[in-house]
Formats: sequence, C-alpha cells, structure tokens
Amino acid sequence: MNEQKIYNLKAEKREITGKKVKSLRNDGFIPAVIYGHGTKPQSLSIKANEFKKIFSDAGTSSLVDLKIGESGAVKVLTHEPQYNPVTEEPMHIDFYKVRMDEKIKTEIPLEFIGESEAVEQLDGSLVTNRDNVEVECLPSDLISEIVVDLSVLKTFEDVINVSDLKVPSGIEIMTEKEEVIALVEPPRSEEELAELETPSAAEEEKEALEKMGTEGENAEGESEAEEGPEPEENKE
Repeated sequence: MNEQKIYNLKAEKREITGKKVKSLRNDGFIPAVIYGHGTKPQSLSIKANEFKKIFSDAGTSSLVDLKIGESGAVKVLTHEPQYNPVTEEPMHIDFYKVRMDEKIKTEIPLEFIGESEAVEQLDGSLVTNRDNVEVECLPSDLISEIVVDLSVLKTFEDVINVSDLKVPSGIEIMTEKEEVIALVEPPRSEEELAELETPSAAEEEKEALEKMGTEGENAEGESEAEEGPEPEENKE
C-alpha cells in the first residue's frame, strides 16, 4: 500500500440553490455537491480559501477527507472545478465519494522531469501530447502524479509511449498503450522557415477577393454619387 498525504476539508450542508448561490460566493464560499456509489447527491458549501489551498496540492488524483458538518469524514475525490471565465475563480465543485474496497477510474497527472539531449544539444523542440493518463485502481493505491523522465529522448527518433510509464503495482493504466506522450521535433530548416513567412496561396486568394470586394463597393458608391438624386420634376 502506498503512503498517501492526508488532506482534510470542511463542508456545510447547503439549502441555497439556483441563482441565490451568488450570495454564497460573495461571502467567500463555493457551492458544491457530493455523490457516489450508493450515495444520494447532497448540496454543500465550502470555504473558498480553504478549498483553493488544498486543491492546489491535492488536485483531482488525491483522496480528501471531507467532513460535512458534525458528521464523520468521508473519503472523496475532487473532480475538476468549474471556473469563472473572467476571474478564473472556482464557481462549483463536484466531490465523488469512494469506497476503499472498490476500484475507481480516474486520471493521474504526468510530471515531466529531466532534460532531453535532443532539445539541449540538437536544438529540437519538445512536444508533449498528454498531461495525464486514465487509470483504474483501489483508492488506497492512488498516487498524486506519474513521473516521466525526458532524458531518454536523446535523438529525434526517440519517443515516450504510454507503455513506457512506470507505475506502482495495483495501478492499471487504461489509456491506449501505444499513444505517444512525448517526442522531440527537429529544428526547422531555413527553407521551411521561409515558407512559413511567405503568404500561402489560400491567404493570397482571400486577400485578392477582399480587395475586389472593396473596389466593387467603392465603384458602386462612386456610380451612385455621379448619378445624383432624381430631379424633382420627374417625381410624382
């Protein structure tokens, strides 16, 4: 069994719902809900500053002991919060109650370490295609991150696949094994850079059409101006 850091978070039962939850946010709370296998969904409120402090470390792949009111703590996983697109503050949180004797499916983030020779010495560009992988395991076997060592990328032919990841026993990676996680692309040649700076045929055609449209509008405007208004004597 892997030793896990213990995270404790307090919550209160919430009666306020709908648009009225705005008042909760104004008071420094975040509306939340807890659900899970055999658990009736329950509305909660969490102190925003306490949640943000814990979530910045625990993320979505660490168990949290959630104490609701005066009840005993329950083990939960935090799903990715909903954020305000303007303030980037969390607006709503889903907690999933787990059973320690039942396997769960979740995502574990990837932590990239080390330096690639293909980047440092060959001026290549590191490309990472994933920042997490889906796993299945017992809650007690969860780990906060999976380490990916980039030092194995010594040439432009080297790649790191999902199958190359090292995880403790008890964790099964569900993501496709042959999926590429990281590689290094060679630097662009002068010819390729020149092509990127040269407008493409599609862009040139678009500019030409826009120019034709503008000229057409100007010509139509000038034609109307030359004709002038209809003489009063021709009007009935």
